[in-house]
Amino acid sequence: MKPEALRTLIVKGLKSYGITGGNPKLQAYLGSPYPVLGLSTPQLRAVVRANEPLFKQMSIEDANILSSLLWTGSTYEEKIAAIIVLDRCSERLDDESWSIMDRMIEQATGWAICDSLGSGPISSMLYREQKRFSEVQRWTRAANMWRRRVSIYAMNDFVRNGELKKPFALLEKLLRDKEFWVQRAVGTWLRECWKKDRGRTEVFLLERAEGLPRVVITVATERAPKRFREELRRKKGAEAE
Repeated sequence: MKPEALRTLIVKGLKSYGITGGNPKLQAYLGSPYPVLGLSTPQLRAVVRANEPLFKQMSIEDANILSSLLWTGSTYEEKIAAIIVLDRCSERLDDESWSIMDRMIEQATGWAICDSLGSGPISSMLYREQKRFSEVQRWTRAANMWRRRVSIYAMNDFVRNGELKKPFALLEKLLRDKEFWVQRAVGTWLRECWKKDRGRTEVFLLERAEGLPRVVITVATERAPKRFREELRRKKGAEAE
């Protein structure tokens, strides 16, 4: 099947579950600048999964085209479907796939799209091709705060596999970022690092406590003992919440 025809099938499936007029409340929650049809995550994934045998049989060139076509759609769900297609083809992603994802980042406004893209196909490809890490590190200096957030979520596969050297190196560059959505992402992934290596993560935080944004400390230490949270806040010079 041609990418154009498969894109039509997937979009038809998405719209079959969608709410007439969309879901403005959900759109606001997701931080999406694109209309949200209102599908649940299981519904969205079911639509893509139903067509997975077709795009898995495609060459990676055609899968890239399919993802790009879905991404040009007007709705949030089409953009998430584009990301899922790349994620399902993660073992075959190539240089063109990376270029497509890089372009997607510039339109990936809102935490939901950013996090799906960063923790999904970008993270998978980065873990497989670690030569790209220096490029992702450069994203931490981007003017676009959403690109900075994507760089954090791109650490997903490293953290899940307990390989924390690269995540710590990247997170350190964003510890005192001024944007809330970046700060929260830093806290989230320090919390995930803590789950993998509590001792190392606690040392990392204590050595860098001064000037840490409050939200970084709050989220990073959600599962830490109260004693450690209080010690970290004392070092920061903040009042305990």
